[in-house]
Amino acid sequence: MIAQFEMTDIGLMSYFLGIEVKQTNRGIFLSQKKYAGDILKKFKMEACNPILIPVEERSKLVKDGSGDFVNATNFRRLVGSLRYLTATRPDIVYGVGIVSRFMNSPQQSHWQAAKRILRYIKGTLDDGIFYSSSNNIELVGYTDSDWGGDTEKRKSTSGKHTGVVSVGLRI
Repeated sequence: MIAQFEMTDIGLMSYFLGIEVKQTNRGIFLSQKKYAGDILKKFKMEACNPILIPVEERSKLVKDGSGDFVNATNFRRLVGSLRYLTATRPDIVYGVGIVSRFMNSPQQSHWQAAKRILRYIKGTLDDGIFYSSSNNIELVGYTDSDWGGDTEKRKSTSGKHTGVVSVGLRI
């Protein structure tokens, strides 16, 4: 391509669209540490106390949540920011998906659930995805055993009426 087009080789990619890329012989690590920190600052949560779990255990958010209605625009900004962060943070996908259901008319309980995810992010800023160059790959499956956990539509979390298997790779 260099023979056909004017270009220069600037080396290995290190940053792209807010995603930090670290390439080594062992593999590639993708993270969004700076972006996550920016989200915390934007929503005035940079000094919050970190927590270990992004979603409260057995939490059931409902359309008619508790508390007053909150500013829908701010809530959408927060959820949108969190959705972009899921590009390198599969550990928050479930929680972000849950709070995304309430962007139309968010209430205080929905806002608190979204802020809980921010508190989790505060404690896990260095997390990301590591793609190993190893050939030792093991296929792992998980099942959705929620069986009707969505209190609004009485569907399982996956959107199906039955348990669903999702598959991932373990390296």
